[in-house]
Amino acid sequence: MTWLDRFPALGTEQLSALRRFIDGAFRAFTREHGQAMEQLFEPLRQFLLASERLLTQTPWPVVVGVIAVVAWMASRNWKIVLGAILSLLVIGWLGMWDDTMKTISMIFVSTVVALVVGLPIGILMSRWDRMQRIVNPALDVMQTMPSFVYLIPVVMLLGIGRVPGLIAVVIYAVAPVIRFTNLGIRLVDKDLLEAADAFGSSAWQKMRQVQLPLALPTIMAGINQTIMLALSMVVIASMIGVQGLGQPVLKAISNQYFTMGILNGMAIVAIAIIFDRVSQAYGKRLQKHLEVVHG
Repeated sequence: MTWLDRFPALGTEQLSALRRFIDGAFRAFTREHGQAMEQLFEPLRQFLLASERLLTQTPWPVVVGVIAVVAWMASRNWKIVLGAILSLLVIGWLGMWDDTMKTISMIFVSTVVALVVGLPIGILMSRWDRMQRIVNPALDVMQTMPSFVYLIPVVMLLGIGRVPGLIAVVIYAVAPVIRFTNLGIRLVDKDLLEAADAFGSSAWQKMRQVQLPLALPTIMAGINQTIMLALSMVVIASMIGVQGLGQPVLKAISNQYFTMGILNGMAIVAIAIIFDRVSQAYGKRLQKHLEVVHG
């Protein structure tokens, strides 16, 4: 009756052999294709470096002014604009300006990459149910996998640096864009689609002129969630060389620097609030605009 007390499992030797086989196969793939993978992601590295140089080398009043203008154009809310300006001024006054700009550049590039990858997948899922059945389980795994696990394969493939961290951030944060794009397109009123068909619209015209504009508020909600997830992953990605506010937080944890950790953590919170309020306000403005146009 010992099998009732002890769960039947692989022996230690068999389990070790299985792990060695999988790890060896992955290392062999890395040795053979690692250089090609680095060359493949070189344009992404250049894009990230250009974005980082732009934000860190531009005079700070210009950066604050541009962010304020973008916040105003998106939200049309002076409270949000004033909050963004004050937050950036306090961050700079406390000596965290360069790290904040590096973090914003990482969030910007990772969000752009997530949109480039996620929007087409979400559109395909909305058009083909089989595609949705295939992709949904993968998204479930991506959203439930512990965030630290994403660092292991990218480090083995590409080593330590900005690009591996960026890829880990994108993988962790891309799921909401895919899900919300699929959901937003599927929720478009079928009567409007029938009217578009009656006017002789092609599938591309119907997608571009009817479905995507009406799904845009929902897609913006997905973008909002992607930005929030990217910000939460930045601190973890600092473990593999991603520069920005995450590295001082990691240093504070390692050395028990309470003040450093709190200040840099609050800076991340301030950036998250700015992005969240601006994107939410823009989504609400889109929703009201579409209600007026199609109401």
